[in-house]
Amino acid sequence: MAILDATLKLLETTPLQQISIESIAREAGVGKATIYRWWESKAAVVIEAFVRAHVSHTPMQKGGSPRAALTRHIHLLVDEYSGWSGRIVAQILAEGQGDRDVLREFRERFWYGRRAVVREVVEDARRCGEFRIDMDAELQMDVLYAPIYFRLLVGHLPLDKKFAETHCTTMMQMLAPPDSNLGAKPTPRRKAA
Repeated sequence: MAILDATLKLLETTPLQQISIESIAREAGVGKATIYRWWESKAAVVIEAFVRAHVSHTPMQKGGSPRAALTRHIHLLVDEYSGWSGRIVAQILAEGQGDRDVLREFRERFWYGRRAVVREVVEDARRCGEFRIDMDAELQMDVLYAPIYFRLLVGHLPLDKKFAETHCTTMMQMLAPPDSNLGAKPTPRRKAA
């Protein structure tokens, strides 16, 4: 859709806080009323444009080992967030600190859906004995993904391949059932969804 493409184009060179519905409409060659017919706010347009671009670059693998799928997903996410996509998420979350509607839009349009996908894989890992079951699944998801968002928002250390490798190795060992023989390396990758 032209409006989402225009929004993504603007985000390449303009901070989120400086983008307006007017600038999106101008870039897309449409009237503001057209945008408001589909989205209630600038945040809704920006988040939908981000989701459209982001999800296709960070698929969750299907079939095979859940640990392998999560490891692959974390690597893809770290790679994606180390660039432009990460800057957009950080700006959305920053703007959301002063505008609760932005955080609501982010959760509803992105966070809950992606978390549901991750939850399925974590539950599979628990069922097949790859993850411990004496730890809450919600906490397991937080343990896997929170360090990525922390580095993204604080910027104290890089989001890079070395971090992804170390993080996955450490987390998979920590989440493995006690006394299991599950090593740090997951089994072969799943096919992309």
